[in-house]
Amino acid sequence: MIGLPQVYILAGLAFGAFAVLSSSDTSNPKRWRNAAFWALLALSMLAGDRIGDFGNGLLVLALVLIAGLGGLGKGAVRPDSPAREAAAARHGNRLFLLALVIPVVALIGTLAFKAVPDLVDPKNVTLVSLALGVLIALAAGMIWLRTGLSEPLHEGRRLMDAVGWAAILPQMLASLGAVFALAGVGKVVGGVMTAVIPDGSRIAAVIAYGVGMALFTMVMGNAFAAFPVMAAAIGLPLLIGQYHGDPAVVAAIGMLAGFCGTLMTPMAANFNVVPAALLELKDRNAVVRAQIPTALPLLAVNIALIWFLAF
Repeated sequence: MIGLPQVYILAGLAFGAFAVLSSSDTSNPKRWRNAAFWALLALSMLAGDRIGDFGNGLLVLALVLIAGLGGLGKGAVRPDSPAREAAAARHGNRLFLLALVIPVVALIGTLAFKAVPDLVDPKNVTLVSLALGVLIALAAGMIWLRTGLSEPLHEGRRLMDAVGWAAILPQMLASLGAVFALAGVGKVVGGVMTAVIPDGSRIAAVIAYGVGMALFTMVMGNAFAAFPVMAAAIGLPLLIGQYHGDPAVVAAIGMLAGFCGTLMTPMAANFNVVPAALLELKDRNAVVRAQIPTALPLLAVNIALIWFLAF
């Protein structure tokens, strides 16, 4: 049965290739640091289940050490050849069709694989479909543009070097959310909120829940990491338990309130730092600054929706 292990193998092979290519990039003054970083990440994908918790812990510390002591470097950008520039001009915006292949295949696969339960693990059908979409888009691009496998690997490595250590920030922050949940941070926050929120004030509880989701998401960079904390602190005991709110509304719109925090924090690296790095913006927080005027009104709307729809 195809499942998460096969997806990890695919990702591990890609990062392993990036490590090899980084080690051979003599234009990058930190090429060995880059190679070690991507190699360790590849090891975690390929053998994380075999090296155990202690081994994975050491691996994470090594990644943090490499990123903390000077970070990663970037090699010289290869100038486009006249033939490549001519091909880009000829294809124009049709090149973006390759990017659309991935979500289309992911959607079709998610729906189709459910009809064949023995082929794909039902718990990971979306991730498997997404990985399949990447492979199909890669094959289509190589056939259409008549390029070898080395070209997408070189371009992938270049993009990952541009992003740097922030590429693994989402995984780190998701792990932080799990640690917070296991450590009982939600109960501690709940105790504080209970003392602050006026007794019997449902509107105060709703506001605290919505704002708290946004603030914790800003700290953790991931609404999925913030949700267990705020659900344990306010969502379950107050909004659902005491005020009998609709669990589906409280949970769903609470996540949307958290996503407002995603728009306002550089900790959400995959949304806010990566685009700035890829576009080589001088202000790394330019994306965040542009999104704040949208995020704040949207947060207020989500809080109002919880108030009107959950009770």
